[in-house]
Amino acid sequence: MSNAAAVLTRLRSASSLAVVCHDDPDPDSLASAIALESLARTCGVETVDILYGGSIVHQQNRAFVDLFDVTPRRYSDARLEANELVAFVDHSVPGEHNQVPRGTPIDIVIDHHPSERTVPSDVIDVRESYGATATILAEYFLESELELTPRIASALLFGLHRERLDFYRQPTDREYAAAAALHERTDPERLRELYGVSFLPGSVDAFGDVIHNRIRQGSCLVSCIGRLENRVALAQGADFLLNIDGVDTVLVGGVIRDEVHLSGRTTRPDLDLGESFGRLFGDRGSVGGHDDMAGGQLPLEDVAGTTDAEDVLVERLRDRVGRRFLDAVAGDAAEPDA
Repeated sequence: MSNAAAVLTRLRSASSLAVVCHDDPDPDSLASAIALESLARTCGVETVDILYGGSIVHQQNRAFVDLFDVTPRRYSDARLEANELVAFVDHSVPGEHNQVPRGTPIDIVIDHHPSERTVPSDVIDVRESYGATATILAEYFLESELELTPRIASALLFGLHRERLDFYRQPTDREYAAAAALHERTDPERLRELYGVSFLPGSVDAFGDVIHNRIRQGSCLVSCIGRLENRVALAQGADFLLNIDGVDTVLVGGVIRDEVHLSGRTTRPDLDLGESFGRLFGDRGSVGGHDDMAGGQLPLEDVAGTTDAEDVLVERLRDRVGRRFLDAVAGDAAEPDA
C-alpha cells in the first residue's frame, strides 16, 4: 500500500480530524493542512479542526489565511482530544515546535524534516529527501486522481515555492515536477494578490536595523538587533542578507519580550545549520532546524543580563551570540559589512 493510500484509508475510518500545524505556521505548513483537510472531507470526515500554537504574524502568512479562507484555531488539549484522529503536517514529534504534550499518540504524520526522536504515529510519511511537505500532499492528489481544486492547487504551489523555489533553498526535482503539475490548475489572480502583500510597519523598522547592524567574517554574516515586536523581520532579514554577493551563511538575532530569537540560513553543502545551532546554543535554550534553515529562542537574561540600554543589549548579543557563531562556522576576523 502506498503512503497516500495508507493516509486515505486511515481518514476513511473516522468522522473527525485535528490537523496540527507547527508553532508559527508558514505557507508550507498551512497549505499542507488545508490540503489534508480537503482529502479528509473527500474521505467522509465531517469535522476538521486546523490547530496551531505560537502566532501567525508574517504578512504573507496572514494573507494566506485570508485569501485561502483558512480557519485555524488556537491549539488547546481539549480541541485536540475532541477529534477521533490527530494528524501532524510539516513536523513530526509531540512537544517539538508544537504545543502537543510529549508522548501523545498521533495517527498520521506527513513531513519532510528529519527527526532524531521516534515518531509516535500509526501512519508515518516522512520523506527527508523532499524539499517541502506541500510536495508530498501534491503527490497524494496527483497519484490518487482526486479532484484538485484551484484553491488547493494554488495553496500547495505557493507553499512549496516559499519553502524552496523562491529562494532556491536546495529544491529537489520533485519540487519542480510538483510545481509544473500544479501550475495549470491554479488561480493566478489569487497567487498574484498573495505575492503582492505589504510589510508590517514594525517589520520594516526592524528589517532596517538588521541591514545596518550586519558584520561579516569570510562568507558568513551576522546581524544582531535590539527589541522588536515579532520575529517576522528576523526571518525576512536572514533571507535578504543571504542574497549578498559572496555570503553563504547568515544568522540574525533580536529580542522579543524576555527571549532572544534567532533565525539562520545557509547555502553551504558542507554545513548542517540545525546541528550547528544545537551544538552552539542547545544548552541555553530551544533551537532546531535542518541543514539549510534553523531557528530558536534563548532566555534573554542568560544571554544579555538585565540591561535596558538598547546599545548595550545589541553589543552583548553580538559578542555572546553573533561572534560565537562566526568563530564556529567562519574563519577570518569579523568586521562591519560595507
